[in-house]
Amino acid sequence: MFGLFFFILFTPGVSEFLCTSSDLEMSYTFCDSTAHTFMFNLTPCSMMNKSVWKAALTWIPRSDIRFLKIVFNVWYDGAKALLWKELLCSGADDEYSVCGMLKGETLVTTFDIKGSRTKFPKGNYNVIVQGFSDDSENNMIVCLNFTMIVKQDAF
Repeated sequence: MFGLFFFILFTPGVSEFLCTSSDLEMSYTFCDSTAHTFMFNLTPCSMMNKSVWKAALTWIPRSDIRFLKIVFNVWYDGAKALLWKELLCSGADDEYSVCGMLKGETLVTTFDIKGSRTKFPKGNYNVIVQGFSDDSENNMIVCLNFTMIVKQDAF
């Protein structure tokens, strides 16, 4: 049973559920067809009265992480809503545990996502998260397509 679960978890093109509840449903797929060793978990699975989500990440990168730029593209009901770029690793004085990792090393980390800044209206969200190993955004090392369905307004 565990072997089958492991195979499905890392198979490209397969949608993985993060969570489902009465007010929220989240899943993700990879943007490319290459198999990844990646697992992401989010709790609690709710948009209501929660200011912080707890996230857990396990990832084995396919290349060394000396430089890492993350790009978030967010669509709400089919319309582009946000573009946000963040430099996580520059090679000097990096604060994140992923910085400096070598290809094949395993990253296991937990972190908080502060959700209280944004109230998400009911609807369908697509979030493309891309990781690049260069500032020109030519060498993509990871790409995830998150689907978030908010089933009721959080206001």
